[in-house]
Amino acid sequence: MPSPPGGLEVPLWRSIAVFRFAALAYVCLLVLRDADRYAHPLAAGAVLLAMLAWSGATAAGYARPANRHWPLLLADLGVVLVVLAVSPWVVGRPALAAGVPTLAVVWLAGPVLAWAVSGGRRRGAVAALALGAADLASRGRIGPSSLTGVILLLLAGVIVGHVARLAVTAEERLHRAVQLEAATRERERLARGIHDSVLQVLALVQRRGAHLDGEAGELARLAGEQEAALRALIAGVDPAPAADEATGTLDLRALLGRYASATVSVSAPATPVPLPAPVARELAAATAAALDNVRRHADGRAWVLVEDEGETVTVSVRDAGPGIGAGRLVEAARQGRLGMSQSIRGRIADLGGEVRIVSASGEGTEVELVVPREDG
Repeated sequence: MPSPPGGLEVPLWRSIAVFRFAALAYVCLLVLRDADRYAHPLAAGAVLLAMLAWSGATAAGYARPANRHWPLLLADLGVVLVVLAVSPWVVGRPALAAGVPTLAVVWLAGPVLAWAVSGGRRRGAVAALALGAADLASRGRIGPSSLTGVILLLLAGVIVGHVARLAVTAEERLHRAVQLEAATRERERLARGIHDSVLQVLALVQRRGAHLDGEAGELARLAGEQEAALRALIAGVDPAPAADEATGTLDLRALLGRYASATVSVSAPATPVPLPAPVARELAAATAAALDNVRRHADGRAWVLVEDEGETVTVSVRDAGPGIGAGRLVEAARQGRLGMSQSIRGRIADLGGEVRIVSASGEGTEVELVVPREDG
């Protein structure tokens, strides 16, 4: 996984560069101390200069995220392997056998740390095992101290790799949080604009056309529905709940909950009321049509009650309006106002249910929508 530019890994790469120069300073002290025991002391000086040049090259190379990939990583590992390979000739086998360290000493941990930061625990462990094996081979003799060095190298690769992956994960989560915050601010900005323009226009159309019949009344109803959907979107509520993919059902409570407002009270069971998705949507649409009648012919105040009776589900819509007079529904259908006959009765009949209307003049109206629960 490539390192994000300017990410939380930047301090790790800088630390590796500092470690290389600090480790090289320690190597120089050891070379000065043991130079008289080396087989080729002058060659040791040349190797130190090469190590210094490579430390500078890697510090500059790893500083750019575009360079933190396989070409530089493999070259880094290869340079240290070359230093370990020439150590037996520069130091001499007798000196190595007597306990004189190789030329790389702790400087060989640089590629291990770089591999760990770039690729995590596994990559760091691979580099540690490769360099540990080369270090043991250059000594020609395996002792407790040399094995301890390999184990420490392996632990460094694993631990630093783990910390690097945690840094990448934290960077990604921070990036997502910033994006979410930006999206929220943009939605709030758009919401203010919508509230000042679109919502007010839709509300005006709904109020002016609520008392009209025919196409004008239908336009007013649609405007009211779109106003409610936009308000739900602005509030961060899903205007169209998705069906459960496993069962193909919808929770009727989620659909009807969208109609709750200052004038509409929705009461539902505490547990989900699952229905096959088409049934739930049609029942919600019939409920919306009933609420639309309340807005048209009553004061707009309505109470919606959802009852799950096992084999059937009942939705009751009650208002405190003037009620429905005798023969009024028949007359409305004859005049082409088909809200009750088609939007409500037709939908429920298609679902195999029934519509019950209880109303008296001056005492309000209660519409009961009863549908059977089919196997989803």
